[in-house]
Amino acid sequence: MSTLLLNTLTGKTSAGSIVVTGEGGSTTTNLQQGVAKSWLTLDGEGTIAIVESFNIASVTDNDTGDYSFTYTNNMGTAKHPVTGSVIGAATGNYYSFIASDAVAQATTGNTTKNVHHSGVQQDTDPTHYVIHGDLA
Repeated sequence: MSTLLLNTLTGKTSAGSIVVTGEGGSTTTNLQQGVAKSWLTLDGEGTIAIVESFNIASVTDNDTGDYSFTYTNNMGTAKHPVTGSVIGAATGNYYSFIASDAVAQATTGNTTKNVHHSGVQQDTDPTHYVIHGDLA
């Protein structure tokens, strides 16, 4: 068994591009493209709080089930993937995670809403977000 200790990985051909061979050995993946650029676990009930995060500068409680967050390091384009999940109670609380209809995506952050299956926005704990794309 070998151990490789590094502080920095830099691509040989392009400093910001490292290619990794896939499991089958015939396809490759760009390492930087596949890594989440930001993530957040939010306690959205009562006084909202960041439980854990990466590349998140702040969170804001806009209204019931309506949250905004800003990035520490901005995204390269406003149109970047933001996915999320809400953990409901075992009694059948199913939620959908939607982008806010009032605020467009931005390179600096996003606004989202958590909607109960009944159609009502609700505060939730926990709410998880994962953001992919290119950093600015």
